[in-house]
Amino acid sequence: MDIFLQQLINGLTLGSIYALVALGYTMVYGILGLINFAHGEVVMIGALSSLTIIRPLADSGLPGPVVVLIGLFFAVLVCMALGFTVERVAYRPLRNAPRLAPLITAIGVSIVLQQLAMLIWGRSYHSVPALLPSGTHEVLGATFTEVQVIIVVVAAVTMMGLVLLVNRTRLGRAMRATAENPAIAGLMGVDANRIISLTFVIGSALAALAGVLVSANYGIAHYNMGFILGLKAFTAAVLGGIGNLAGAMVGGVLLGVIEALGAGYIGDLTGGVLGSHYQDVFAFFVLIGVLIFRPSGLMGEKVSERA
Repeated sequence: MDIFLQQLINGLTLGSIYALVALGYTMVYGILGLINFAHGEVVMIGALSSLTIIRPLADSGLPGPVVVLIGLFFAVLVCMALGFTVERVAYRPLRNAPRLAPLITAIGVSIVLQQLAMLIWGRSYHSVPALLPSGTHEVLGATFTEVQVIIVVVAAVTMMGLVLLVNRTRLGRAMRATAENPAIAGLMGVDANRIISLTFVIGSALAALAGVLVSANYGIAHYNMGFILGLKAFTAAVLGGIGNLAGAMVGGVLLGVIEALGAGYIGDLTGGVLGSHYQDVFAFFVLIGVLIFRPSGLMGEKVSERA
């Protein structure tokens, strides 16, 4: 029982991060019908950008959480600018191109951002200073850290805020109208190009937050950290129903729990042949299963086809 509870706690933490990243995928897909495979690299840029500020300030005497907030603010600004630039330079010229063109472009942007990060921050792993509260607590034999609590709470508050933004604000109405039909939305006075740019900016801000949280959770950051994380978040978006905000959140948390439970029990199920380091395979088994049995995802929202 204690193993199950421990893995459940780990899964909720991991799933919260997946959900934040998956929201970026699902927002862009909901409006453009585009799978932005470079989104994982934006998460990586956010983590490394924050570290650029956090390291020099770590010994400045400022409280640890304040230093992290300063690093997060810088990372959000960098990622927002990056998301805006990528949309304007790489995706907007291909707005009316065949589907394959922006998909290949997204993969190319992902590779370019990886190599750019490698040139700026190098190939080595970077340790993240432990500035957040590091206390541990025990419940029914399972332990959890204060960092994990912060990750789950921050992710939950952020996701609720995004839902309110989309459903209760003028910007949210414009985003939903653009997602439904950009041409008709334009006739109603909605600047579709501006809304699409803002969607990329908001998604990139969420990616920066996810990058800071994941680096704080694991204590390291690396130029290649966004690749697998991005693929798993895409799997979470597909699992929940890509194009559906609630689906992205549910899919992220569910995928994190599945992966953590799989890592905890795979050794027992295979007689020790496979260890917990094979946990990544569960995400892709889930992706294959969803695509075969329920391509629309758990929430079942269908996004209209675009030429």
